[in-house]
Amino acid sequence: MSLPAIDWTRVEAGLDAAGFASLGLLLDAEARATLTGAFGESAPYRSHVHMARHGFGRGEYKYFRYPLPAPIAALRDALYPGCAGVANRWAERMKQAVRFPASHADFLETCHAAGQQRPTPLILSYTEGDYNCLHQDLYGGIVFPLQVVILLSEPEAFDGGEFVLTEQRPRMQSRAHVVPMRAGEAVVFAVNERPVKGTRGDYRVKMRHGVSTLRRGTRFATGIIFHDAL
Repeated sequence: MSLPAIDWTRVEAGLDAAGFASLGLLLDAEARATLTGAFGESAPYRSHVHMARHGFGRGEYKYFRYPLPAPIAALRDALYPGCAGVANRWAERMKQAVRFPASHADFLETCHAAGQQRPTPLILSYTEGDYNCLHQDLYGGIVFPLQVVILLSEPEAFDGGEFVLTEQRPRMQSRAHVVPMRAGEAVVFAVNERPVKGTRGDYRVKMRHGVSTLRRGTRFATGIIFHDAL
């Protein structure tokens, strides 16, 4: 897939500063309509989750099955190398032994060899009153430290429903971020933890993400998670 030029130096600076960064507009109106239009079908998905049944919030999401929809598969492969560069530098700063290969196909081989073989990209649907509790998408022992969310709906189609992140800093109160997004815009963010420069070197900050309560309308988004699930 041919991506718009992404300034990964700028992206990494944003990730270092706040744990998230915009990747720009990556899905056009046609691709977004195709993804949201298929939400009522069953064939593209391996699992359908009603959040309220599990205490996750309110709303629905569905995990895609393999083969993934073409735009999701293409973005997953195309975005991974830039993300892997950041992930490896973060691992070095946090003194972690793990290193991530340059290609997503090689990384998936590692996941699958460990029994993590179920695809994790998903589509999420919210209507009035729905929300997504703060959480982390881990799914197994092998976790890629970054993931991507893309807003599929026009912001004018709903009120509320903001994408939010929190960072839990050691011996400090938690910090929250509300991330404005345009239709088709992709935001990359930390899945679990990230390094933060302190006076005595880097320390680790735990991250969680969610969606605030939707006050009006319908909101669709898709999540691109790079590791597969047990």
